[in-house]
Amino acid sequence: MSQSTFLKNVWYAAGWSADLAPGARIARTILNRPVVLWRSEEGTASALEDRCVHRAMALSAGVVTGSRLRCAYHGLEFAADGRCVRIPAQDRIPETARVRHYPLVERQALMWIWMGDAEQADPSLIPDYPIHEDASYAWRGAHLQVNGNWQLLVDNLMDLSHLPYIHARTIGGDPDLHFRTKTKSEKRGQTVRVTRLMPDSEPPPTYVDAANFQGKVDRWQEVIFEPVFIRIHTGACDAGTGAYDGPDYGALGTTRFSMRGCHAITPETETTTHYFWSMATNILDNGVPDEVFEQTARTFREDQEVLELQQRRMLECPDEPLIDIASDVGGRHTRQLIANLRRENIGMG
Repeated sequence: MSQSTFLKNVWYAAGWSADLAPGARIARTILNRPVVLWRSEEGTASALEDRCVHRAMALSAGVVTGSRLRCAYHGLEFAADGRCVRIPAQDRIPETARVRHYPLVERQALMWIWMGDAEQADPSLIPDYPIHEDASYAWRGAHLQVNGNWQLLVDNLMDLSHLPYIHARTIGGDPDLHFRTKTKSEKRGQTVRVTRLMPDSEPPPTYVDAANFQGKVDRWQEVIFEPVFIRIHTGACDAGTGAYDGPDYGALGTTRFSMRGCHAITPETETTTHYFWSMATNILDNGVPDEVFEQTARTFREDQEVLELQQRRMLECPDEPLIDIASDVGGRHTRQLIANLRRENIGMG
């Protein structure tokens, strides 16, 4: 896949805010471009091209001094907008002494970066995820480096029918039930929404560990995609207690277990991806959030292994065809949406 497959004029997650302390730098490749994320000593986060204009030294190897980033090679200092503001060996600073600045916004625990036309970087377009600020949920976040193309990860998350095979010990369940369950996919503007309802089913291990279900449950899976961010709401309540009534799944259930996933997908290169994810649960006591997070982390590492095996085979067999099956409807709609954005030049640099 070539670089033209990237959508550029969209907001991508660049990292977790908590991972960038005052005075810290993080080197990161995004859409094939070297980027340095850095936070001033006063606390402002910025993103610049990770290449000094003097001799191409990586700025991420330098140091933060006050509100400037200093190159480790000859001491040139850069402001948050990319302008060189100090050259130790001379007083005059050429106008061309600047590096590219990428718009960066911190919101709801994530740093969001705009890699395309800076004039189109509208912060109102940043995906909204209020769960990170909702006191009724406990959540943890992480970053996985996946040796696979970003669209393979999107496909994986839009089709949860793989759960009983890959995640049998945690969030899986009966394979026959998963494949008998109808997958409903709807395209709405620049979003795709997939829903799967599984009434009167056996709760999987993670659900039992978290909510102590004693019998059958009514399960739900809801996946919503927008470029390039996925929200997943899964969970269950006691069978027959109103899992599918009301504006929110399980709201009427006597025992309700809810897992809400944030999945921010940022291409690093054509064959590698930054995966920033969080998992939140509404069960807050007895160490449950930590246990849910550990089990979730295990499932995502299992997904990572699958994606990397896929990528390896696709590189080895680049001309071999792939087919779709019924459960791929959400992924197919998502790929159609991405293809439409490319054709319309929306999101392209």
